[in-house]
Amino acid sequence: MVTHVNAEAPGDERGALLGFLDEARGGIRRSLLGLTDEQASTAPSASELSLAGLLKHVTEVEQGWMARARGEQPAVARDESNWHECFRLVGDETVAQQLALWEKVSQQTEEFIRTVPSLDDTFALPDDPWLPKENVSMRWVMLRLISEMDRHAGHADIIRETLDGKTAFELIALQSAESRA
Repeated sequence: MVTHVNAEAPGDERGALLGFLDEARGGIRRSLLGLTDEQASTAPSASELSLAGLLKHVTEVEQGWMARARGEQPAVARDESNWHECFRLVGDETVAQQLALWEKVSQQTEEFIRTVPSLDDTFALPDDPWLPKENVSMRWVMLRLISEMDRHAGHADIIRETLDGKTAFELIALQSAESRA
């Protein structure tokens, strides 16, 4: 798990943004506690979302946003032919592998945000109709990621509770007990 300085440290905007991002990531990570890959791949609600699919999606999304912010292409190219693979494990992919990849992506995000000269630095986005046309700042991309993670953490809460009745508070307690053991 990525560790950050106290989000309340005066003047540490980067630490605050990274702290809020990691807090949102935690909701998604906790939703997977104690589940098998098969359980995590189950879509128990009206949508096709599964916890494993959300995990894969947020990993790709975070990596993609950070790649764009660095002026690079995302590691995974999604288009109309394969966008659905972003929301489910395929082939021999596992939850453990996706969690390890997300940890690596999270560390890269922290390293990049901590070393970028200014949160006011900007970069261009792809010409997609759902994205702003103007350049966006590093601050903007961090807020975008926080929003994305929070949205999907909420989805994860609903999916997990539907799977086995465990709520976010129960999962926090379970995580605390596991870390003490």
